[in-house]
Amino acid sequence: MLSQLEFDHLNKGTAQIVTGNRMVTSEMLFSGARELIIKHAGEDYRLRLTNQGKLILTK
Repeated sequence: MLSQLEFDHLNKGTAQIVTGNRMVTSEMLFSGARELIIKHAGEDYRLRLTNQGKLILTK
């Protein structure tokens, strides 16, 4: 799992601020993988990329 500092370093120059929000592409998030785990409020969520190119978030 990347620390915020490592994540910021990887995305340096590629992340954009759009109307006050940070924007990253799904390609940057997945880095070639089909699934990633997001930790939020002590819970794990899975973000999956389908064969049709859609995103599915499950708890």
